[in-house]
Amino acid sequence: MTTRERVRRLVDDRRFQNFIIAVIVFNAITLALETSQSMLAAFGGVLHTLDYLALTIFVVELLAKLYAYRGDFLRDSWNIFDVVVVGIALVPATGPFAVLRALRILRVLRLVSLVPSMRKVVAGLLAAVPGMASIAALLGLVVFVAAVMATKLFGAIAPDDFGSLGASLFTLFQVMTGEAWPDIAKAIMEQQPLAWIFFVIYILVSSFAVLNLFIAVIVSAMEDQLRDEIREEEDKQAAAQDAANQAILAELRALRTEIAQLRQQREPDPR
Repeated sequence: MTTRERVRRLVDDRRFQNFIIAVIVFNAITLALETSQSMLAAFGGVLHTLDYLALTIFVVELLAKLYAYRGDFLRDSWNIFDVVVVGIALVPATGPFAVLRALRILRVLRLVSLVPSMRKVVAGLLAAVPGMASIAALLGLVVFVAAVMATKLFGAIAPDDFGSLGASLFTLFQVMTGEAWPDIAKAIMEQQPLAWIFFVIYILVSSFAVLNLFIAVIVSAMEDQLRDEIREEEDKQAAAQDAANQAILAELRALRTEIAQLRQQREPDPR
């Protein structure tokens, strides 16, 4: 076994991946402790040392993967994600790059690339992006139409909330999230008692109908991904079974050939 094969077996080993997960969690704890001024004053040097140690482990891991997989390393989008996240932490956090120091916490997102269940969720979300974009456009259209209507209907009554198109858009977005909409509606209903009809219809359409479509699209995308994984697993099993059948047939042919040779050796010479 070559050195590259040994390194590849090491980085693919589940125990090594669990070790990296433990380092990520530990690094997240140290980064969280750095947000405390008291902890930073008492153990700042230790926390920074542990942070550099974790970063060193991540760099060594990525270099080992690059050595093991060579050109195939960058073909995996998750490896590219890991390189970007770790690379941000390697940028000197001084001068104009001081803001990047706060981005060190992004290293915790490496859990997504290491935990298979998280990877499936993210893959499902990415697969649902086209459908979600269409629903987002529909939701934006609904909010825009409602904002124009609200500005004309309630602009004179509540100028702070509906005095302009921008104010109406912000207020209706707030109403869509369910935040303080009864107070807004009651203030307008004091002068227009039937204003509740507008708010009820808007909430039903924007919150209960359109927003639930996001969940439907995501669930549908995840189901499609699950079916693809099951189909891929079935294809692998079928290929393995076919290979086993071919091996059995090859052995049977070899046995038949040996039996035929034995029969020829036992047959007497007609001369």
